[in-house]
Amino acid sequence: MSKKGNDHLSNNSASQSEELDEEMTVTLDLEDGTSVNCAIVTILSVKDQDYIVLLPLEEDGENHDGMVWFYRYYENENDPNEEPTLEYIEDDEEYEIVSDAFDEYLDNAEFDEFIEEE
Repeated sequence: MSKKGNDHLSNNSASQSEELDEEMTVTLDLEDGTSVNCAIVTILSVKDQDYIVLLPLEEDGENHDGMVWFYRYYENENDPNEEPTLEYIEDDEEYEIVSDAFDEYLDNAEFDEFIEEE
């Protein structure tokens, strides 16, 4: 899902000392004043730009439609404690490039899982 503007990201769980298998979630404060709890799927680097892939969660903590959201992702390298900034992807071509990179990420994850099972 791509919208105009910036959203605010705040970390809900999973510090570095916690288990790596634990799902990391964040609260996304939208411009319209609503908040959505999201699972962080991954952060992708595409053409020297980072993008975050978020899975919006329902009140029951599940995602029932499989839709993910892509945002440009920025961290302040000078202040690691500052919360990251997200930007909507307005350009359809850029969105498609990120979508294709995410599809490739999923294909690699499935391949890695298949290899580990053998």
